[in-house]
Amino acid sequence: MTKCPCNTGKKYEECCLPYHQGDKNPLTAEETMRARYSAFAKGELDYIEKTHDPDDSENFDVDNIREWALGSKWHGLEIVQTEKGLEGDDEGIVEFKAHYESKGIKNTHHEVSEFQRKDGQWYFIDGQVITNQIVRSAPKVGRNDPCPCGSGKKNKKCCLNK
Repeated sequence: MTKCPCNTGKKYEECCLPYHQGDKNPLTAEETMRARYSAFAKGELDYIEKTHDPDDSENFDVDNIREWALGSKWHGLEIVQTEKGLEGDDEGIVEFKAHYESKGIKNTHHEVSEFQRKDGQWYFIDGQVITNQIVRSAPKVGRNDPCPCGSGKKNKKCCLNK
């Protein structure tokens, strides 16, 4: 018995495997997200398709998903936060970070995913990938702009070379 890839600390056989085998359904959006991550890590791609919004099947690219899932080494799931998505809800949002390695390069897939419960089954509806953005505290100084130190020289002839 091995630990579940979704990082609950439980054994896979007691955590996500029953979802993948269809023995039971997740009760919350977060459980669905965890089971989907484990499905990527374990190559259980039928579960990914089963929990994808059935009203959006034309946008489900099984070949692309297979290539990403099977071509990656999965290192763990981090749930950042959840909004709604509990047993009594019909909608929920899960923000997560999926850590994986592809072609020898470690990556983190950071996403905010929307889930919806239809007929007692939670489905992935849509996701927004979060990218790291660099925000400057001051405007960018170009090479030919006056140096911000106040010397009166061009930036490239002054502080840019230091």
